[in-house]
This record gives sequence, C-alpha cells and structure tokens, in this order.
Amino acid sequence: MSGLTTWQAVTAFLTPTAVFAILLALHIVIPARRVDGYARVTPNRYRLNGLAVFVCALVIWWLELAFAPLDWLWLAKWHALAGAVALSVVLTVWMVRRAPADDRSLLVQWIEGRSRNVHFRGDVDAKMFMYIFGGTYLALNAVSSAAYHYGEYGQAANVGLFLHSAMWVWFVADYFCFERVQLFTFDIIEERVGFKLIVGCIAVYPCLYPIALWGTADLARPDIDPSWDPLWLGGSAAVFLLGWVITRGANLQKYVFKRFPERPFLRLVRPVSITDGERKILCSGFWGAARHMNYTGEILEALGMSLALGHFTNAWAWVYFVYLTIFFVIRERIDDGRCAGKYEELWAQYRGKVRYRLVPGIY
Repeated sequence: MSGLTTWQAVTAFLTPTAVFAILLALHIVIPARRVDGYARVTPNRYRLNGLAVFVCALVIWWLELAFAPLDWLWLAKWHALAGAVALSVVLTVWMVRRAPADDRSLLVQWIEGRSRNVHFRGDVDAKMFMYIFGGTYLALNAVSSAAYHYGEYGQAANVGLFLHSAMWVWFVADYFCFERVQLFTFDIIEERVGFKLIVGCIAVYPCLYPIALWGTADLARPDIDPSWDPLWLGGSAAVFLLGWVITRGANLQKYVFKRFPERPFLRLVRPVSITDGERKILCSGFWGAARHMNYTGEILEALGMSLALGHFTNAWAWVYFVYLTIFFVIRERIDDGRCAGKYEELWAQYRGKVRYRLVPGIY
C-alpha cells in the first residue's frame, strides 16, 4: 500500500486526529462572529470563524509548523483515510450517546443520528466545526498532493495538476467566505448528527473528494502539445468558474430570499414565489430555471477539475466527476420526494412552474 515504516504508518493513521485537535483549538481560540441561524434551529446562535481557521491552518502547514513535510498527506493518504474512518466511529459513539434513544431502529439511530444539533463547551456547534475540519483537511490534501508532484517533477511538472489543486483551495475558501449561508441549508436545519454525516465530514469529503490527485500526483505531465495549453487550461478554468457562478449564485439567492423575502437578488432579480399562506417557495432566477441549479453548478465544477488534470483517459481523473453526477441525480430525486411530503400541493405547483430538475431545457 505504501513505503511507510511502522512508525510512519502509525503517525499517518493518527494524522486526522491530530489535525482535528489543532483545528478545534484554533476554532475555540480565534475570535468569531456570533450570528443567528435559521429561525427553526434551537439554539440558533452560532460563532463563525471558519475562514480565519482555514487561513491559519494553511500557513501552519505551508511553514511545516505541524512537524510534517508539506507532502505528508499524499505520502500518508491510505493510512490517514483509515484513521479518519476510525475517528468518525469514535465521534459517532460520543455524539449519538449524548442524546436519548427514540422510536426508530437502533441501526437507523446510529447511522442517521438522534439529535439535529450537538453543542459542546456551550457555544461550539459540532456540525459547523466538522465542516471546518472537512473543508480545511480537503484543502491540505490538495496542497500536499501538489507539493509531492512538484518534488517529483520540478519544472517539468503538470501545470494542470496545480490548477486542479488551486480549484480545490478556491472551492473551500469560497465556502468559508460564505459560511453564514450554510446556516440556512438542509444540512444544518434538519440533518441529524450520526455516522452518515460524521464520516462524510471527517473522511469522505476531505479524503475522497480530491482522490483524483491521489492517482495522478505521481504521473508526469500529460502528452499535450504546449500550443494547446491555453485551450486546455483556460477551458478547464472556464468550465469550473461557470459552475461556481451557478452554485454560489443559486445558494446565495436562496439565502437572501430566506432572510429578506422582498429584496431583489443582486438588485437585479425580483423574488417571485408561490405560497399557501404560511410557506413560500422561490421560483425565480436560478430557482426558476431548474429545481436544483446549485447541484448542476457543482457538477460543472467537478468537470472543470477533471479536465484540468489533462489525463483524459485516466480513470482516476474522472472518479470525482462521475461520483458527484450520480450522487446529485439520486439526491435530487430524494430531495424531490422529501419536499413533496413537506410542502404537499405547494410543491406540486412548483413542479408545474419549474419543469426541469437539473439542466434547463434538458433534464
């Protein structure tokens, strides 16, 4: 699996736990904004400092202040993934046992969780911190992979791989710049804290999302004529940025609508909604083009990332894009059923007004 010594393997296994502890300390120590969450969440007061924690973590890693070489996470990847899963199990036991049992089967309670919110030290929200960990650890994986690749190939390195890694850093930084928007999403409002959410934040999101780098960081630059670099790299960046505009725009429009229902989005898009007198569904702008344009944008971002690597026939380069496409097609169906149960006739009206699920005019 790797050329690590026994001591290095043990250290690699414990790396996610060490990073978790460092990030938790930074999250507690660094000053934070205190903001209200969505009205239905109780308690609904949150402290947000994800961007500051993220920047500090990058500086610590870049300067090797954590006593690990810059490329350590690439070298330790498989053992660290195992350690992340083990940490997820431990956190699941601790968080699920904090809440009383309910009427669902015991297996469902452990997988999906019992409580929608877990707080410790009074003001540290478990969900929001795990998102800080997941995003930051993902970016560190991307930086580490790029450092390993540069160490192997130097000036002959694949510029597309550096672009791919930069896209991940952008992806995470963007999340933290709009961290408050997360408080108005389904994950924070409704999802319970169980193994599914925890292993997603601790292992799947930070370790497996950038898995293309695990399979391509040790490969030489693809055999692409340098004259095609502007089209290859520029085209990849354009696809990624288009996806980012769609995803960020859709999520931000929904956030503005939930906080300020009458305010035009970006002063340009007038909010149009349907209502049953108590609840409202936004059906203009991105949400009038398709029912889940935010998912479409993320799929385009993943496509841009895959193209940037330049290894067009390498399966590793396409794993994340294929996974995300399948995941969102399935999730959109699940979300549709959940919304149909929640909004009933109002959702049927919305489906009548907005016919397409993901791609306007196509699907």
